[in-house]
Amino acid sequence: MVNIIWVCLAVIGIIFAMFNGTMEEVNEAVFNGAKEAVTLCFGLISVLVFWLGMMKIAEDAGLLQRLALLFRPLVKKIFPEVPGDHPAMGYILSNMMANLFGLGNAATPLGIKAMEQLKELNGGKIEASRSMITFLAVNTSSITLIPTTVIAIRMNYHAASPTDIVGPTLLATCISAVGGILIDRWFYYRRTRKGKG
Repeated sequence: MVNIIWVCLAVIGIIFAMFNGTMEEVNEAVFNGAKEAVTLCFGLISVLVFWLGMMKIAEDAGLLQRLALLFRPLVKKIFPEVPGDHPAMGYILSNMMANLFGLGNAATPLGIKAMEQLKELNGGKIEASRSMITFLAVNTSSITLIPTTVIAIRMNYHAASPTDIVGPTLLATCISAVGGILIDRWFYYRRTRKGKG
């Protein structure tokens, strides 16, 4: 659906430019945009490779496991239906750690594996379980300690202090995570109350 929307926007823009006599500006914008996209990608790759390397070192040193053990009691309260020794719990914790360090690209495959395991726990049903909905809310609004992608973009565009974003990002993601969990819980208890009524 999104692909169709993008194609329609591009076609409408080109047709409008043809009738408006601004085709030259459109061509210039297309080539400049492509050039900037390549430059931005190379800038992002260097920073992401650095942080992924740091993440691998932290993983090999056992830091991620220690952090996961530290967060396990909290995660167990957020996901009471998931057994502590189930693989889903490990994937959920790993996903949260990757998001904590702003490694969205590393967090995505872990999130997919967590959802697969949660679906298995749900008996393979099409309908999402409470844990699946909660995980989606937590993953989407995850607390981010180091926003590596945003720092990379700011560095690429020569920001005076690219890491200034760390404090506001931490505050904003803490608020969004707490808000996401509270809204998830509110809808869950509302639904269970209706089911009992």
